[in-house]
Amino acid sequence: MSKRISEAQIVQKPWGFEKIWAKTDKYVGKTLHIMPGHRLSLQYHEVKEETIHVLSGTLKAYTTELEIEHIMTEGLSLHITPGMIHRFEAPADGGPVVLLEVSTPELDDVVRLKDDYER
Repeated sequence: MSKRISEAQIVQKPWGFEKIWAKTDKYVGKTLHIMPGHRLSLQYHEVKEETIHVLSGTLKAYTTELEIEHIMTEGLSLHITPGMIHRFEAPADGGPVVLLEVSTPELDDVVRLKDDYER
């Protein structure tokens, strides 16, 4: 198998899982699979910059920069800059949400402010 071809890495999370399909020293590509009724931490990144794109489902996204919750459906994208507080949720009355995320490579750069799973 070519070194340029690889399998995605699955990372289990309490809210679902991530599938990391690209990882270099310059960027990361992954999909986030959020189960209905679950949400990620209220968080920000000190260095990491990311853009998410809704592949399927209805996402509730919260950002303090915009100070509101957004309902995002398939085809919509959101750019998250360093320091922007944000949270993503798959509402309980909907199905699972699948997001495409591209980001800078700082995967451990997560400052959790609130977390449903006490991490």
